[in-house]
Amino acid sequence: MTTALHKLSPRNVQERLNAGNAILVDIRESDEFARSHVKGAQSSPLSIWEKAHLNVDPDTDVIFTCRSGMRTAGACDRLAARVKGEAYVLDGGLDGWAKAGFPVETDADAPMEIMRQVQIAAGSLVLFGVILGFVLTPAWFVLSGFVGAGLVFAGVSGFCGMARLLMLAPWNRVKTV
Repeated sequence: MTTALHKLSPRNVQERLNAGNAILVDIRESDEFARSHVKGAQSSPLSIWEKAHLNVDPDTDVIFTCRSGMRTAGACDRLAARVKGEAYVLDGGLDGWAKAGFPVETDADAPMEIMRQVQIAAGSLVLFGVILGFVLTPAWFVLSGFVGAGLVFAGVSGFCGMARLLMLAPWNRVKTV
């Protein structure tokens, strides 16, 4: 087992994938993966990494990716420990891949990533509370404080009630065919 990830340029990753001796493992959450990913990449979200089973031939290079490379860098020990032999990371992540001119599979109908929805909703509620607090009555500042307390709780506990509620929204439900 290795404990480091070696950076590969998008071109080197493409060459290894085309040669058929590498697999690209995308560690972003499933909603992020559904919206955009490299064709042929395997989704294995970091949030369930310990439960996930990586079915990879020991002679195959494992290349990890995320959106920008920050998540893979932050979790390199956890990721590399699950790979026999050398482990690699796509330098710049999906953003670097697209910037290098390689195709990205995109589903514009897939909902926006849930954490972006939380950021938009929480930011809007805080802004709404502050504006109404100044315009109508200071009692509206409580809304901003409540949202802030909810964000602190989510960060400390790992449970985000707003994300759970947003997942129930009609635009986030899986469409049945």
